[in-house]
Amino acid sequence: MEVYRSFIFRLLRNYLIGSLAAVFVVGTMVMVSTLQIPNIQFVRLIFIVLISLLFMLVAELITLWAQLGPIRQFFASEHHEKDELNRMYESVHRFPGQTIYRIMGPHMLGFSIPAAGLTIWMISTGWLDFPYGYVVVAAACAILIAVMHALIEYYLTVRAVRPLLLEIRHRGKVQYGMEPSLGGRILVSIQRKFQLSTALIGLFPLFLFFLATYIRLQYMDSEFAKEYILWGVFIVILGAGFALVGSWLLIRDVRDPVAELTHEMNRIQGGDLGRRAPDLYADEFSALISGFNMMINRLEMRQERNRQLLQSYFSTLAAALDARDKYTAGHSMRVAEYSLMIGKLSGMDEEQADLLYKSALLHDIGKIGIPDEVLLKDGKLSDEEFAIIRTHPVQGESILLQIEPIDAMADFLPGVRSHHERYDGKGYPDGMAGDEIPLFGRIIAVADAFDAMTSDRPYRNGMSHERALTILEEGKGTQWDPYFAGLFIDEWRRQQHIQKPSK
Repeated sequence: MEVYRSFIFRLLRNYLIGSLAAVFVVGTMVMVSTLQIPNIQFVRLIFIVLISLLFMLVAELITLWAQLGPIRQFFASEHHEKDELNRMYESVHRFPGQTIYRIMGPHMLGFSIPAAGLTIWMISTGWLDFPYGYVVVAAACAILIAVMHALIEYYLTVRAVRPLLLEIRHRGKVQYGMEPSLGGRILVSIQRKFQLSTALIGLFPLFLFFLATYIRLQYMDSEFAKEYILWGVFIVILGAGFALVGSWLLIRDVRDPVAELTHEMNRIQGGDLGRRAPDLYADEFSALISGFNMMINRLEMRQERNRQLLQSYFSTLAAALDARDKYTAGHSMRVAEYSLMIGKLSGMDEEQADLLYKSALLHDIGKIGIPDEVLLKDGKLSDEEFAIIRTHPVQGESILLQIEPIDAMADFLPGVRSHHERYDGKGYPDGMAGDEIPLFGRIIAVADAFDAMTSDRPYRNGMSHERALTILEEGKGTQWDPYFAGLFIDEWRRQQHIQKPSK
């Protein structure tokens, strides 16, 4: 509750600052310096102001108490549901906007209605000696002052709620390991804030001067005051147009670089680090964009480093597996290269081809769990031993499922599990057929078979490349996917033909 109490203190302090600036300094001083009435009538006006302030404070305190209710209840408790944290985080962000409604509603009406009523009554009884039209002018001044008060109060409240937001984020992190966030949602656009703020700042003194001058002229020359109205309205309209155009130009000058940075961040979120934000500015945005581009450079360097580390990780795993058997050394790397060749021939994009390459590097990772006396046996395997060997695709999948985060290896699981499936459905471990077999599994099966046939084993020598290609060709549509087997065979023979010396 300490954070909440501190917030209430700031809120009251800010309210006093805004009230003094907008109501007493501007309103009362303008009234005193403009009206030319006897002192006794000034006393009566002060009485009206004090009574109206009392009504205003009561109406505003009731509204403020209602607006603070959810925040007060939230901070009175220590533990909260996750959804409650998120809702309160958004509610606190919206609280400065509620300040505007409070100032323009209970604050202004709570003051204006009693003040107007008491003033009209005193004019009718003769206690105040000025035209009823001044009440309309006073009402216009009240609206103008309330608008400026709301503007001041809004920006002061924006700063006042920040400790509350930090506390909510802290509670979310402590209780659930997450910090509430708006997730990029915009509750109040910077364009609206800038346009309204700059326009009001430009219009406020102009309107105030117009109204105060009109009242002074009434005492000096009432006929000239009537002529002044038309001239003054023209000047106010001209000034309003200038203020609106100026605010539009200012917001455009701020909006464009913000929009550009937002676009660049969305691009980076999509994984595109290839471009940099153009630095077209000579103000503080130049430093911001420069820092943004430096961040992209570091992200790109880190991404490349992570890619190299990940590639090294996969290669190390494959090399560690191959190191168990000197006769299969390099097998995983060769199968990965052959698979990559088939993938590119089939038109895979770079991302898919990279996933295929890594899947092929890990395709035999399950053999880590196969006993040495089976995996490294020199002679032909018995049926029982072959059954043990056939478990390695499932064991490989199980090993990869242990890696955290749980989805890190998701793209590699299908290829690892299914690389011994046959196109005719007679493979293992699941007996899938045709296009039921995952894409990576069908490609790796071709590459794995070719390397196995052409590599030496303790119990046999590797066959020639041409003989292995012939076997692949004979097995198209039965053991291997005919499309991918055909791609590999045609490309291998094409390369062999190119490498033959011309006669």
